[in-house]
Amino acid sequence: MMEKIIFHIDVNSAFLSWTAIKRLREGDTVDLRTIPAAIGGDMSKRHGVVLAKSIPAGRFGVKTGEPITDALRKCADLTLAPPEHAYYSQCSRQLLHLLGRFSPSISQYSIDECFMEYAPVPGDHGDCVQAAHIIRRTIREELGFTVNIGISTNRLLAKMASDFEKPDRVHTLFPSEIPAKMWPLPVRDLFMVGRSSAARLELLGIRTIGDLAHMDPAILEAHLKSHGRTIWEYANGIEAARIDARTRTDNKGIGNSTTLSSDVTTEETARRILLELSESVAGRLRGSNMLAGMVSVEIKYSTFESVSHQMQLTTPSQSTQAIYEAAVRLFHELWNGMPVRLLGIRTSKLSDSQVRQLNLFDYVRNDKQEKLDKALDSIRQKYGSQAVMRGSFLEENGPRKSTPYD
Repeated sequence: MMEKIIFHIDVNSAFLSWTAIKRLREGDTVDLRTIPAAIGGDMSKRHGVVLAKSIPAGRFGVKTGEPITDALRKCADLTLAPPEHAYYSQCSRQLLHLLGRFSPSISQYSIDECFMEYAPVPGDHGDCVQAAHIIRRTIREELGFTVNIGISTNRLLAKMASDFEKPDRVHTLFPSEIPAKMWPLPVRDLFMVGRSSAARLELLGIRTIGDLAHMDPAILEAHLKSHGRTIWEYANGIEAARIDARTRTDNKGIGNSTTLSSDVTTEETARRILLELSESVAGRLRGSNMLAGMVSVEIKYSTFESVSHQMQLTTPSQSTQAIYEAAVRLFHELWNGMPVRLLGIRTSKLSDSQVRQLNLFDYVRNDKQEKLDKALDSIRQKYGSQAVMRGSFLEENGPRKSTPYD
């Protein structure tokens, strides 16, 4: 039986590319992708964070996620453009629709990334690399933006491969290529190794992914607990559990977080964002036929300090309202009044929605809410995520870029 081949397709500087294309179509003569440019922040007040950057901006040291003020210090001529999230969702749907011509098995990972199972493409002569180049060129010619495509036998390695040299490239990272292509990379480049983990690993003398791969996993677990075992497996190309956060719904939970284009300074604004996150998380719970018994909220301040808190629900739920009410309560208990740059909601203690016990009061209270939630889910599945939205969202510029996590 032929081994399954996985593609990871990642839009290059998605938000900036999509805004650049829109502006060119509207008559703009300057392509934002060719000059030092960034998406994010408030241009009038010069605050917020960089959501996406051009390659020329990157040469000045501008980084995604850093404050706009820092980016402007690095590059005084940086051109800033506001995010257009509703348009980005439209571009994402166009990409998925196009990819559907090449494979029946596609799984979206985020607004600008997806996994796709390789299926023979006319003209590829049975070569998955040639197929990836055909897909890459088709996206560029029909949609106007570029992608990187990573190829391997599992999602982890395909995602790592797509992060190699950019833009508009195809890279392979098969298990036999790990020693030459992945092990020499800095350990911080490994999927799921953040700045904090990288710093702790360097204290153990681990500077490359290869160093990590050859480390005793028991030592890693002693210092990093279960995360140590996970990243050791990743360093060796082992994907024990699928990394597709949209579909994995084991006991670790379902959640979404969002990095904000400008810092939140009022509870009213935070509540709107929490409602948006609650709808996303609850929708994924319903799509997976799961109930959440625990809700937690994460806050990252403009100082990069992170805090989180959790609470148990009286009755396990997949209701948007129940998750939102818990999230608001947790936020109120956590927030110290400082500007917020990231908000996240996570649900855990998951159980099968087909097996639950409700008292009469719960049944009456939840029945109407569940019918409403399911009706909204049905509309969004048929006509897109922007087909129906709450009136409070119209006060914003559309939904922010959120990151699913499990």
